[in-house]
Amino acid sequence: MVTPLTLLHTSPVHVPVFDALRDRDHPGAALRHLVVPELLDRARTEGPDSVAPALRALLTGSGGPILVTCSTIGAVAEALGPELGVPVLRVDRPMAAEAVRTGPRVAVLATVESTLVPTVALLTEEAERAGRPVSITTHLITEAWPRFEAGDTAGYLALVAQAADAVSDADSIVLAQASMAGASSLATTATPILASPTLGLAAGLNAAR
Repeated sequence: MVTPLTLLHTSPVHVPVFDALRDRDHPGAALRHLVVPELLDRARTEGPDSVAPALRALLTGSGGPILVTCSTIGAVAEALGPELGVPVLRVDRPMAAEAVRTGPRVAVLATVESTLVPTVALLTEEAERAGRPVSITTHLITEAWPRFEAGDTAGYLALVAQAADAVSDADSIVLAQASMAGASSLATTATPILASPTLGLAAGLNAAR
């Protein structure tokens, strides 16, 4: 029997994105989607730690590995793994490891402020694990998130791509949120742009095997 990979999202827009990646790269893999937007809402207003009890209740009894696609709450969810008895993976951890390997100067782009601290902490952790230096700059695209919330995905991604093209003096550009991934194909910068969905899904399905 195939063990399904549970994906926890804070927006329904991620479901078709990860299903499409599955169909393209991992045909036949079993995915189970949980969509709980209020987790991000609470984390943004009360802090990521505030969602730990809800995550514990939601993920208990999942029966297999869990991939958390929201970078704001990823660290909190990951820390619950030992207690839950199953692997809980952050979708952005493989991306962070790749950024550290690419070079020491990492530019982090985010559209939600609550994502910046967890992403910087993750990059720092991966740099320490790899024994590599890292210098991180952060860029908050404040005008983009209202577009996303209004359902204007094209406008949202265009603003992210514009911000990526404005980055200078970086070895890689990290798109901190899974929702930003589509901007990588719109940007024209020569600097490598790293997004989390492809690498994160591969890692999650590897854990499910």
